Amino acid sequence: MKTRWTTALAAAAVMAAAPAAMAFPTKTITLVVPTAAGGGNDAMARTIAQKLGPLLGQTIIIDNRAGANGSIASEYVARATPDGHTLMFGYIATHAMNPALQKLRYDPVADFEPIGLVGYSPTLMVSHAATPIKDVKDLVAQLKAKPDKYTYASAGNGTAPHYAAELFKLNAGVVMLGVPYKGSAPAISDTIGGQTQVMFPSFFTALPHVRSGKLKALAVAGPKRSALLPDVPTLKEAGVDGVDVQQWYGVFAPAKTPKPIIEQINKALNQVLNDKEIIKKIEDHGADVESSSPEQFGALVKAELAKWKGVVQKAKLSAD
Repeated sequence: MKTRWTTALAAAAVMAAAPAAMAFPTKTITLVVPTAAGGGNDAMARTIAQKLGPLLGQTIIIDNRAGANGSIASEYVARATPDGHTLMFGYIATHAMNPALQKLRYDPVADFEPIGLVGYSPTLMVSHAATPIKDVKDLVAQLKAKPDKYTYASAGNGTAPHYAAELFKLNAGVVMLGVPYKGSAPAISDTIGGQTQVMFPSFFTALPHVRSGKLKALAVAGPKRSALLPDVPTLKEAGVDGVDVQQWYGVFAPAKTPKPIIEQINKALNQVLNDKEIIKKIEDHGADVESSSPEQFGALVKAELAKWKGVVQKAKLSAD
């Protein structure tokens, strides 16, 4: 009788504990964005959060923590309680480029649980609309005749716009002063305003401003032209090879977040990314939606980190 009573108590305890351990979400979810409000990353995160929240049964709020090239947001999420209620909309800069460039107070692999890939966006070379630059060849000629004639804006050192600009300078053999900002939103704002003249934003960030005539598209810093801007050549076609910067985006949780929670969010995220309305919104900005498993996304992060460490060494890039 005693053994039977003990077994029954144990079974009841397991049944009581299991729902509590698996209950998710139990409160509002915070999705931390490592860039300023108004930029491409922010727009993509908000688009996804609007559909992801209802699927998970909770409101998702966006927390923009710009600064230090994404390090502020990354450190915050890495140290958050690993219960699935604090997530990060990470991207190529926070989990590959910036960590490849300098030693940080977070590890892009060890401190995070990858949840899933969201998609890719090619990098577009643009200039201030009124800047007297006809095309890439003209820009190169002007810079060779007068080094530092123009300045380029970046979303911060260690971000894709910074890498693309530095690779362009290296492969074109020109000199151009860089101005780092706290995210793509203020960087592209100053390029539109003419305080800086050139930038390499993501297609997602740049396309609305190109369509409105506020920015001039010079080239695609990628392997192929975009169907949305078919007349804009690749940098290779324009005479500057070796600048292939394709940005990617995804969702992360702090390390040690329980696997069932990771799988639950991944399933909901992939459902969002299969939504025709979401796909259209993202593709209309020049990005390509692509989902993944947590394992596939984790493998991508590791491969990208190794790739950009190699670029840093080859191009002799620095965080200064």
